[in-house]
Amino acid sequence: MKELVNKLKGDRVIWSFVALLALFSFMPVFSASSNLAYIGHGTGNTLGYLVKHLAHVCIGFLIIYWVHKVPYHYFRAISKIALPVVWLLLLYTLLKGTVIAGANASRWIQVPFIGITFQTSTLAASVLFIYVARYLSKTKEENEPFQTSFIQLWIPVFITLALILPANFSTTALIFSMVMMLTFIGKYPLKYIAFIIGSGIAMLAFFLLVAKAFPESRFFSRVSTWESRIMNFTTDKPDEDDYQIEKAKIAIASGKLGGLGPGKSVQKNFLPQSSSDFIYAIVVEEYGLVGGVAILVLYLLLLFRFVVASHKANTLFGKLVVVGLGFPMIFQAMINMAVAVELLPVTGQTLPLISSGGSSIWMTCFSLGIIISVTKKEEEIAEEKEEKAKRKEALQRLIDKELAEEDLVSEEIYEDGPVYSIEDSSRNPMNAVLNK
Repeated sequence: MKELVNKLKGDRVIWSFVALLALFSFMPVFSASSNLAYIGHGTGNTLGYLVKHLAHVCIGFLIIYWVHKVPYHYFRAISKIALPVVWLLLLYTLLKGTVIAGANASRWIQVPFIGITFQTSTLAASVLFIYVARYLSKTKEENEPFQTSFIQLWIPVFITLALILPANFSTTALIFSMVMMLTFIGKYPLKYIAFIIGSGIAMLAFFLLVAKAFPESRFFSRVSTWESRIMNFTTDKPDEDDYQIEKAKIAIASGKLGGLGPGKSVQKNFLPQSSSDFIYAIVVEEYGLVGGVAILVLYLLLLFRFVVASHKANTLFGKLVVVGLGFPMIFQAMINMAVAVELLPVTGQTLPLISSGGSSIWMTCFSLGIIISVTKKEEEIAEEKEEKAKRKEALQRLIDKELAEEDLVSEEIYEDGPVYSIEDSSRNPMNAVLNK
């Protein structure tokens, strides 16, 4: 174990907080999955969901380990190449996306031959944040005109948001807000930021007007859901979302100070999204106010470490990458908690590293891997380069050895008999054949 820990580079505090959140997630997921178990196969056995969550978390930590070994500046070029690929995936999701159990929106695609589902908007968010950080760091010393930045920066941003919006308004709003924050931190001109915010609001209004004109179109099927959620949040009109909120508040109230105990939640049997969107309510019901505050404090401490990591980063790109990938993670957690206590309308945002799910955990871990890569110290980077050089040298020695053995075998073959050649060195062109 000690040897494994020594192989982990970067900010050990971030590693610790991430591990604590992941370890804590097993009990709430195991307990809250009973509703899905009854719906899925009628037995209520949640062991399969626990094993599935364990597999997702293990794969997630492998992703963190692999990604944090890659120098973070490699992702500058990767983001530019990956963005068009992300657009194709989002377009495919928009046209032929699938709906998974417990959800009512087609935000996932089925991976061929493997059978797992993947939420493309989570990948799109990470790639877009890296792309924005790349552009801001590249143009820091250059005073590019707004027309140039609009083409190179804002058109890709709006294309990505336009492909996510029809199926997921909350994720679109979160990504847009984080991009605005990132550009503000990157010292993009305030007057241009204000213009972009106004343009974004105008585009959203245009989208809603088109949705009103074509209410039967499948591309605008979620608009009525958004409207009802906002209306029900501001009024007392009961509906399905109010039912979820009421059950979540009952769960939170039942938890009191110390909670009912692990696995003893009652409202998990009534909350449709008890293992994902409303898992925080189950946490508070089973572990009480103490458990709920502890989770909140862990996220805030993680945010603090992100701020420290951003401050210590050697390059502007590194600073912006930490902010662009780390802050949305914490804001998503705060939104999830706020929904559970009815401070915000129902959004469908999961609790990072705690809610069940595959692609959400993996993309969170992907972002954490890049952040940890930024936090690596100079001596750790030098050590990795030395290890890489040693591996390259060992590989070269192995290749040289194989080549030497092949040359030795060739020489032995030639010593056993005469070496024939059909090359004609005489004036008679038939000599080469006649001498045989």
